[in-house]
Parts: sequence; structure tokens; C-alpha cells
Amino acid sequence: MDAVEDIKQRLSIEDVVADYVTLKRSGSNFKGLSPFSNERTPSFMVSPEKQIWHDFSSGKGGDAFSFVMEMEGVDFKGALELLARKAGIDLSLYQKGDGSARKNKDAAQNVLSFAVKYYQQALLQNPKALDYVVNNRKLRRQTIADFGIGYAPNTGTALVEALQKKKMSIYDIQLAGVITSRYSSPKDMFRGRIVIPLMDPQGQPIGFTARLLDSKDAGPKYINTPQTILYDKSRHVFGLHAAKDTIRTEKFVVIVEGNMDVISSHQAGVKNVVATAGTAMTTYQLKALQRFTNDIRLCFDQDAAGIAAAERAIDVAQSVGVQLSIISLPEGKDPDELIQKDVSLWQLAITKQQYAVDWLIDRYKTQFDIASSQGKKQFIDTIAKVIVRLQNPVEKDHYTQELAKITNVDKAAIIMTLKQLSNKQPDLKKVNINPKQTKDNDYYQDNLLALLVGYSTTRRFLETSDTSLFVFSTPERQRLFEYIQQFPNVSFAKEIPEDLKDIEDYAKIVLFKAEELYAPPRFNENSRLRELQDLIQKLKINYIKQQRQLISEEIKQAELAGDQQRVSELLASFIDLNKKG
Repeated sequence: MDAVEDIKQRLSIEDVVADYVTLKRSGSNFKGLSPFSNERTPSFMVSPEKQIWHDFSSGKGGDAFSFVMEMEGVDFKGALELLARKAGIDLSLYQKGDGSARKNKDAAQNVLSFAVKYYQQALLQNPKALDYVVNNRKLRRQTIADFGIGYAPNTGTALVEALQKKKMSIYDIQLAGVITSRYSSPKDMFRGRIVIPLMDPQGQPIGFTARLLDSKDAGPKYINTPQTILYDKSRHVFGLHAAKDTIRTEKFVVIVEGNMDVISSHQAGVKNVVATAGTAMTTYQLKALQRFTNDIRLCFDQDAAGIAAAERAIDVAQSVGVQLSIISLPEGKDPDELIQKDVSLWQLAITKQQYAVDWLIDRYKTQFDIASSQGKKQFIDTIAKVIVRLQNPVEKDHYTQELAKITNVDKAAIIMTLKQLSNKQPDLKKVNINPKQTKDNDYYQDNLLALLVGYSTTRRFLETSDTSLFVFSTPERQRLFEYIQQFPNVSFAKEIPEDLKDIEDYAKIVLFKAEELYAPPRFNENSRLRELQDLIQKLKINYIKQQRQLISEEIKQAELAGDQQRVSELLASFIDLNKKG
């Protein structure tokens, strides 16, 4: 049995998409507003016949699984689990072994779902706890309900007893991480505390964070669920389930330190805000956010710990490939305080972000006396450690010059410091291409392939075109193009050729685009040929622009490294490229 195929048999793609996008019939297809942009004219299409979707505004597309992965920010396994639940399919039946891991997770999930409701009821029944949440923390009843905020009674066994009455075993309760075994008999993990559920990106509880209600009570102010089969502190992003849609539309996310900062911001209408468990961000957390945006903005304390956290975050962001910036707040304020004072100040602050490296340089300038030789040396050594870990050579060169300018030190001395720190040759391969240029190129490539796949008469232009300039940006695009070159008379009318089954979804999307963009009466044979010529020219121009940029950056790096032979070789390549342009 194949779980993926069984899910596809039970769920039509239009039903899956309709949970997220309002669809209207458009001929044999469905159309709706893109969930990935703030468009007014529908450009999001679903084909029931091909069982695929395509968003013409962003160029994204695929099957039901890829759609759920995009919308929910999960990997394929996560999408499989979500769609299996929707289809009423038990994945354990498809797994080797006894399926105990899945059963344990489900049991822990049931315990936590019950605990959330239990704690919410307990909050309503405790005037002191309710007064603290409503009057001290200024939370509205709807916010309390939205985030599942509750209260853990201080009896010691209230939750355990309630769970056992529901026939839940101690073993399952332990799996959920809501009891402690430090005593002779099981006791509640949380007692006399305000509890906030920790949710996965789909809004399912995976644990709790709990704050002492009475500061006079013994114990730490905050405690969290320990590591369990569901909760992993290094992977969890608080509030992502409630923030992901706004992150996607606003195209940036703000990371704060406290869970209450997140809740206050959401209540005030600023919903693209999340928190990590402490300031030590991980690659797992940034990758979870990267599924929705590359624009990551940190709002940490401006003290020494906050500066150190920002410095560590730069390294993590570099490894993941996101754009990291810092938000500065008025001195002594945290987001919650600022929101309570004036939400417009918070809204303004999150749009006045500063690129993380620039922010660090400004902070360290105030810590060292760069007018003195000792202070200058300390400042250079500190910033050089940041610069040497940057992966983009343009950035490295920019901040090398900036450091020389700020300290009035010769650039060659700064370069020498960097070389001593790195002890390796500069990486010449990692160069960032303009994102808009890359997006345009993908769009042109898809449209070119649509014309070639959908209309065989356009393929004769390949005989007279310099196809060496057609360097496609993904293996799927390259594979499809090479197949058409090899088999120019192949037909895609009835079905995708057997040799392309491994990229069938992409081939279907291209065919879908051909039908939607280039079919009569909008296009006839002549206008399709003119469109093809235009696309070939645009691809050629874009290719040459990208190659010029790459070679230019390599020349800079070769000059920095003092490699004159490499500089000469690159200059020759640059001249040869200009002849083609």
C-alpha cells in the first residue's frame, strides 16, 4: 500500500486548496486570489483534471502535498500527516514495525489537548488568576481564548486526577510531560501558575510554559515542559501557528524574547510576531520561519546579552541564508510595555529595522574608545570576527572598507587581520544574485518551456538559437528542456511521457501554463512564435547580466587574494562574454 497515492485518491486537490483559498469555477479549472501575495485580480489556478495548482503571481505550483507544505510551513512528512488526518487514513498501517511511535505521539497529543481545556476552565474558576490575566496583563477574553491561556491549580495532583478520570494512563501522561516523578507518586508539573500552551505550526499543543501567579511562592518565575516526543525547545517557535498567515502577506517576521510580548502584539493587531525559547536561536527555528519569509527581524534587549545574542544570530542566519536585521526600542522598554503605552510606537519600531552587522558596529562603537590605539585595536578585532564569518564576498568587502573608514586604518591592514582570522582562501563561489533578477529568470524559463511543451511548432526555433545560453535554474527545468531537445516531435497532449514521470508534477504545471497563457484566442501560431523570440532574448540578456556579476565579484576576490593569474583569466572571460552581449 502507498499512503501518498491513497491520500490522493481520497482527497481532490480542489478540496484541499479550498480550506485555504476561496475558489470559483473558471471553465474546467478553479480560480482564486493568491495566498502568497496581496493581489486583487485572481491569478491562482487549480486544475482538477491534472490535480495540480499554480500561482501565476509567484510562480509557485505543484500537487496537494506541495500546497500544504507552502501554506503550513512543514516538510513533506508534516504534509503527509496533515493530509492523512483530513483523509481519515491511519499512517501506522503503512509503516514497518508496530507503529508505536505514532501511537505514543497521538496519546501524548490527547493528554495535552485535554490539559489545555482543563487549565482554561480552571482559570475561569479562579478569581485571582483571572484578575491577574485580565487586569494586570491587560488581555482581552478573546485573546485568552485564542492562545488557550489557563491556570494550573495549586493542589499538586489536580490535573493528574482529571486525566485519570478520563482513563488516560500514567505512561501517556508522562509522555506529554505534564507530570513530575520527583515525588513518591505522580504530581502535576505545573502548580499555582498561569499556563500558556506551546503550539506546533498547525495549532496543536505540544507543551506548556508556566509563570508563577504569586511572586512570593518558591520556585523559578517561568518553567517549561521538558523535552518530550512532541516538544523540542531548539525547534519550537512560539506563536508561529497564529502568525504564519500574516508573515506570509507582510513578508517579514519579528522575533521577540517573551511569550507575553507575542500575545500582546497579536492582541494589538501586529500578528507577524513570534518568540524563541530564550535568545539562542537555532538553525531549525530560522528554517521554520524561512518557509514563510527571508526577512527576519530581531527585537532583543539592547544590553550585553542582547548584543552577544545578535552576534550569534548573524552566524546562524548566514548558514541558513536569511536577511537578519535588528529592531531597537526606546531605552528600558520591552515590546509589551511599548504596546501598552502606544501601539503605534511598536508599529513604527518594527519598520525601522537596521541590518544586523550595521547595528552591531554602532553598538560596539559606543563600547570602545576608538580614538585610542588600544580601543581601536579592540574594536577592529571584535568587528573583524564578525566580518570574517560573512559568506557573501560583496558584504565582506563593504564592511572591510567601512571598518577601515571608521578607524582611519589602512584597508590592507584590515585585510591582513581578516586573513589571520580566517586562515583560508576566500570562497569565490558564493555570490548573491539579485532576487528580482532570479525571479524574473524563473518566470521567463517557465514560459519558454510552456510554449515548447504546449505547442510543437515553436520548437523549430531551437534549431537556430544559441541554446548554450539557456542555463536553467532547477534540475526539473533543465531536464524538461533537454528532453524536448532530444525528442522534438514528442506530444504532451494526452499524457506526460513515461521518461518524465519523476518530474510529472512540474511538467503538468508547464502544460497548465501553456493552456492558460498561450491558448487561442489570445494567441495564434504567429504570436506564439513572437513571444518565444522575445523570451529567448530576455533569457540571453539575463544570463549575460548574471555572468557579468559573478565574474566581477570573482575578479574582486582574486584581487584581494593577490592572484594576478586568476584576474587575467577572469578578465578574458569577461571580454568574451561582452562580445556575446
